[in-house]
Amino acid sequence: MTEDVIVFGSLRNRLVVILTGGAALLAIILVLFVRGYATQIAQQGQDNILSASVSSILGTAALRDGNVELDFPYASLSMLNTPADDRVFYAIYADGELLSGYENLDVPQLQAGDEGTFASLTYDGAQIRVATATRTLIGADMPRQVSVSVAQTQDALSDTLNRISSNVALFGTGFFALATALSFWATSTTIGQLHRLTTAVTRRGPQDLSPFSKPVPSEMAPLVGSLNTLMLRLDQSFKQSEEFIAEAAHRVRTPLATVRSYAEATLQRVQNLENRNALRAMVRAIDESSRAAGQLLDHAMVTFRAENLSRENVDLVELLGDLVRRMTPIAEMRDVTLKLDAREPALMSGDPILLQNAFRNLVDNALKYAPSDSTITVQVHTTPTLSVNVKDQGVGFQVDEIHKLAGRFVRGSDTSDQIGSGLGLTIAQDVALAHGGKMILSNRRKGGACVTLQF
Repeated sequence: MTEDVIVFGSLRNRLVVILTGGAALLAIILVLFVRGYATQIAQQGQDNILSASVSSILGTAALRDGNVELDFPYASLSMLNTPADDRVFYAIYADGELLSGYENLDVPQLQAGDEGTFASLTYDGAQIRVATATRTLIGADMPRQVSVSVAQTQDALSDTLNRISSNVALFGTGFFALATALSFWATSTTIGQLHRLTTAVTRRGPQDLSPFSKPVPSEMAPLVGSLNTLMLRLDQSFKQSEEFIAEAAHRVRTPLATVRSYAEATLQRVQNLENRNALRAMVRAIDESSRAAGQLLDHAMVTFRAENLSRENVDLVELLGDLVRRMTPIAEMRDVTLKLDAREPALMSGDPILLQNAFRNLVDNALKYAPSDSTITVQVHTTPTLSVNVKDQGVGFQVDEIHKLAGRFVRGSDTSDQIGSGLGLTIAQDVALAHGGKMILSNRRKGGACVTLQF
């Protein structure tokens, strides 16, 4: 039963967490990678434009009479126009002296022969990207070092990256949602194999211990193989237990019956009163042992067969008729009339061995407590429910004890002079419960006990 199983977590939840966690991690990596790559590409595009602008300005630099002159091409700045109207700054230096532009624009100083460089700075409260390049002009007197820096704010770049990030985030979210749905589907499909195996085990009857023959995934093959091995062992164990119970019943009852017959024969020949009393006590002890051993074995058999109920169509009238005929000689020895009251066949699906065992114990109990010259009636009713009543004309049940008499080894307080083990009613109740019925104990109005088995 599932309430007796120690449960630690859920395999389904673990698979879902692992798969969705992996999908979330992949989505985050994807978003970060795409944004980083997009930033790199966009920054490279801006750098290329800034570099072209710097080159176009440097291309106009010339020496005239030892002075550096530039025919400033305004197209070099117009190429930096963006939809976000980014601001553009520039600074032109000749040998470290500002020729034109923004004096406070902090740009890296390059030495002769250095290649152009790019830098990200903060200027006038805004993030800017600066491209710087130098050119050496050769004059008659001495070479002159010309440095040009062009900077641009990054509003348009930020807008572009934000749009890319939004689209990538939407894509990542969609990827995560799809991966989550796939993880639930994959988990359900995987766990479904276990559910089908569980259903197949649950639907089996207790007596069905045949191996599983349906194909299963390779990962479940060891589990199914272990189940098949376990069921094979259980089947062998049940067969051995049934054979042992039957053999034990025979080997216990036969010697006791033999000893009892010898004790009764000796009792007939002994004249000494003390010896006769001793032999009578021996016969009574043998009877108690025989009955106790028989009922213990009957109870063991009922317990075993109730877990492995072998059902077949049974006519209770026919079964009880045979039982009454076999127990009539015992009833006549006690001057008790045993009769069957049945008007029509009473068919049911059940285990005939268990049913016969239950009714035999009830009739045997009735014979013990029925007075001489009385009648024990076995009634069979088919309406409103199928039921069997065993009625006697004895003293009946003690009202304050009737609720506990079906317990194992429980006997009434007024039965101390009768041989018994307290298992007869227990066996009958177990058989009724195994067939989906119940046992009812009651007293008759005119005296006597009535035991009813309803099915």
